[in-house]
Amino acid sequence: MRMRLEIVWPNIQKRHHDQQTNTGSQLPTKQAQSTLPQYPAHTQEVGITLQRGGVCPIMEKGVTLDRALELALHSPLSKRTETLLLELGRGRILSKPLSSKVDDPRFDNSAMDGFAVMASDCVNPGAELTIVGTSQTGGHLPPRIIAGEACRIMTGAPLPEGADAIVMVEDTEVDGDKVTINGPARTGYIRKRAENLSIGQEALPAGTHLSSASIALAGTMGHGEVEVIKKPRIAILSTGDELVQPGTEIEPGQIYESNSHALASLVESMGCEAVRHESANDSMDELRTTLDSLSDCDAILTSGGVSMGEWDLVRKIMEEEGDISFWRMKLRPGGPPMFGTWKGIPLFGLPGNPVSSLVVFHVLVAPWIAKSLGYHPEMGPRLTQKVSVKLEENVSGAPEKLCLRRIRIRSEDGQLLATTHTHQGSGNMHSMVAHNGLTLLPPDTDGEAGEVIDALWIL
Repeated sequence: MRMRLEIVWPNIQKRHHDQQTNTGSQLPTKQAQSTLPQYPAHTQEVGITLQRGGVCPIMEKGVTLDRALELALHSPLSKRTETLLLELGRGRILSKPLSSKVDDPRFDNSAMDGFAVMASDCVNPGAELTIVGTSQTGGHLPPRIIAGEACRIMTGAPLPEGADAIVMVEDTEVDGDKVTINGPARTGYIRKRAENLSIGQEALPAGTHLSSASIALAGTMGHGEVEVIKKPRIAILSTGDELVQPGTEIEPGQIYESNSHALASLVESMGCEAVRHESANDSMDELRTTLDSLSDCDAILTSGGVSMGEWDLVRKIMEEEGDISFWRMKLRPGGPPMFGTWKGIPLFGLPGNPVSSLVVFHVLVAPWIAKSLGYHPEMGPRLTQKVSVKLEENVSGAPEKLCLRRIRIRSEDGQLLATTHTHQGSGNMHSMVAHNGLTLLPPDTDGEAGEVIDALWIL
């Protein structure tokens, strides 16, 4: 069994001094373990673990969000890549930037169906021009035109040499090989070569979340394949004797388990593979067996069992057999999260309350995934992107904690406005459906109506 020595500063120094007045202030040695008093895990602020002959820092308590992310990134996801056919890239994350292999457009072309003309021929309404040919998409190059001539042209077809304007077909009358111009000849109806992209220009940076639009752009640039980040496998496990799966019969004292389903959806939205397990009962042996079975996963998310109760077994088993980096955060809601490693695998212990579990995923787990794998801050998944919103009502903050109130964000006259709906209880899952954002109110800070604050999208 792993030898473990936990020290609480500064209180333990005084207690030890009272017992051993001649020992000085040196750190206790491994051999001194049996003489040291033991303290409950929830009193730890800073400690050390004697592990396999080495000394390493353990568990910080009550950390800020920034500090929690910093500590979690000491154990990042492994970044691996794979190459996929373009049509299989939807929802994946680019591992390297994509540059265009061609000019876009590849040639000057028409944005309208109509006639390609020389603008100088169409100054006066009613000008009559001779039709000398047709320019079609995918066809032969159109004939060159000179003064007094026009060429039929289709949308997207090459502009004939000599033409510098387009007249829409609605503004013309055709009689045999003659066309009368009744409307304006516009140079703005011509799409210029490379006005969108030029050869070699980077258009999709590394870390881009491939949407349908970015897939289309990759194809436009000539890419039939994309190199993407291989999906990390993230295990999801809810804990508790009271949990039963939706769709089954429910007994008194039981509740339907929903957290793992929601977390799996969020994991997939971050470009990862969700490995959802059936909930584990409140048994140390069962929990240990289940955690050990997840050794082929890149990370583990648990839900429930991380607070201070007798049956909060995720916290207990991590204290005894895992390695904890931090426990509890200065958040509301979502105070009791934990992060550490289980036999080398990063493990987030999320709260069991449904809202708290999802909120902590948005503010901590999603950024950890994004930073581990190098997601682009603006082109990555939407739920990692902050926005500025104008409050339509007063919003209360939280003493000494980052306040993550659920808000409804809407757009009006080019500005994002935010208000709250329904009560904000951490067990009220309906409130997550009624809202699409979270406030990021600093500790001890209220938001006033009309004030612009930072917020985060939620999915």
